Amino acid sequence: MPAITAYITAKDREEAIRIGRGLLKERLVACVNVLDGMQSLYWWEGRIEEASECVLIAKTVASMQDRVVAKVKELHGYKVPCIVFWPLAGGNPDYLDWIAKETGHA
Repeated sequence: MPAITAYITAKDREEAIRIGRGLLKERLVACVNVLDGMQSLYWWEGRIEEASECVLIAKTVASMQDRVVAKVKELHGYKVPCIVFWPLAGGNPDYLDWIAKETGHA
């Protein structure tokens, strides 16, 4: 099962932790890193906005993408949350096996 990372932004640390715990409780991801202090610039409703946000980087498997998106949307305060996925090209085989095991895909 190919491992992937989910890149998710949240309005603050509290929301990021809540989303991360929700993903972990349902075993949709094996691990979540929360990175504070990101500054975002983006287009929203016809104008450029700027905001402080947190980043979640979650490790999971490709077959969980749709379920991860649905759960994040359920828990997120944004109307259109950033949820994107990147494939993992490689890495520590033991770690990649652990991701599969913790998401029920070993």
